[in-house]
Amino acid sequence: MDNKWDLLETTDADRERIYAKSRTFAQDVWFRFRKKPTAIAGFIIILILLIFAGIGPAFTSYNYNDQNLAMSNIPPILKVFVSPDQKSYLYITQSLKIININLDGTLNTQLSKVREEAEKKMTIFDYNGTEVALYYGTNPYLIVDEPTGDIYEKKTIWNKSYILGTDSLGRDILTRLMYGTRVSMTVAFIAAFVNMIVGIIYGGISGYMGSKVDTIMMRIVDIISTIPLTLYVILVMVILGSGLQSIVIALGSVYWVNMARVVRGQVLSLKEQEFVVVAKTLGSSTSTILFKHLIPNAMGSILVTVTMLIPSAIFMEAFLGYIGIGLQPPLASLGTMCNEATAALRTSPHTLLAPALVICIIMFAFNFVGDGLRDALDPKLKK
Repeated sequence: MDNKWDLLETTDADRERIYAKSRTFAQDVWFRFRKKPTAIAGFIIILILLIFAGIGPAFTSYNYNDQNLAMSNIPPILKVFVSPDQKSYLYITQSLKIININLDGTLNTQLSKVREEAEKKMTIFDYNGTEVALYYGTNPYLIVDEPTGDIYEKKTIWNKSYILGTDSLGRDILTRLMYGTRVSMTVAFIAAFVNMIVGIIYGGISGYMGSKVDTIMMRIVDIISTIPLTLYVILVMVILGSGLQSIVIALGSVYWVNMARVVRGQVLSLKEQEFVVVAKTLGSSTSTILFKHLIPNAMGSILVTVTMLIPSAIFMEAFLGYIGIGLQPPLASLGTMCNEATAALRTSPHTLLAPALVICIIMFAFNFVGDGLRDALDPKLKK
């Protein structure tokens, strides 16, 4: 070629050739899904939470119901005093006790009380034969040398025994958070699965049958939708009582209406397509056409709706636990943890911060994944 800028000669075969690498539907969805940083971040967060809730309790030395009243309401960050021999730290509890803490941040035992000196606003404790005084005449409280009144050196350390602190009964918040996340995620996934199955069957039959059947079935959906879903779930819980099974039944009996509407809309738009007409001509049964041809082609919208149902179910479970009709103590869920934390919110805000933060993270993560799936499965956005 004398001139490198000459136009290339193209043939009809070149024009028909596909130069881009072909991808399957799943590969195409994944390709577009991973282009959304928020969706990938949400997906990774969900995986981390599942690992945290699934295998996390195996790596902790506590149980969700292990109580230690001597260690109640201990925060994750401790403001301590250096002991007289400088071999440990001393921490003042909310009940005006002193806990001996090792230099590595692990909690040891309570110091034994020697006497009370109310006129001096002091409580005297024994530390390895040395008397130390807890002075409660100021806020914050102080630990002083009993004979001289000198204030011991202050420090701030991390609680190595209870990384997220303890609740009002001395239970490890991190361990309860693992079990609570497991319970909440289990309830959400089971409820979402039940809603998906009921919604697919109900909405599929309604959309495919059409006519009077569709009208009657959708009027039933409209009647259910007029009742506030939260009120309906509360009424079901009051009738069935507290428990994991009751929560699943309550959530599964309500949230399927949105799924039914989505499936009905998809079936109505697909049932007049050529492949459905061919299936009818070949004598395929109604169930075969519905579940082999129509529902698989509507799975994109179904998956997006299910993804959006999960955070709604988690929030509802947490709400039921918070108002006291969810899982009952000592079982742990995110809602019951929030409920128990409100009693000591002013003095121990860390007990509410952890479960509330996990609920927020779960809600954001699933919504990000749902948005990513919606964009990835929408053919209109394909470039």
